[in-house]
Amino acid sequence: MFAESMKKLVGGNSNFRTVLHTGTYSQLVAMSIPVHEDIGEEVHYDVDQILLIIEGMGKAILNGETKKIKENDLVIVRAGTTHNFINTGDKPWKLLSIYAPSEHPDGTVHKTKADAQKAHHT
Repeated sequence: MFAESMKKLVGGNSNFRTVLHTGTYSQLVAMSIPVHEDIGEEVHYDVDQILLIIEGMGKAILNGETKKIKENDLVIVRAGTTHNFINTGDKPWKLLSIYAPSEHPDGTVHKTKADAQKAHHT
């Protein structure tokens, strides 16, 4: 993969999480968050995360501070930041997430948030 349209790459993803590419120092992940669902509050202690909002709208909560975010917004989550993202729109929320370094095993696909939580606790 060299270059793809973000809308095509992420918009076509219906899984909660799909790892698209894992490199030496970073990882590209497509996410689809159902209406009124969230990613789940978490902290990455050794990983920076950058999220690009491809479709939809919602809110980002970073260290207790809430901001509305929408299509074409970018959010940077520094390592050690408590964060959550909530879909407040009326359609699935499409996100592109970049982790540096990688956060998930290469090839990971979680169809639902429950699948992701189950994998995290095993």
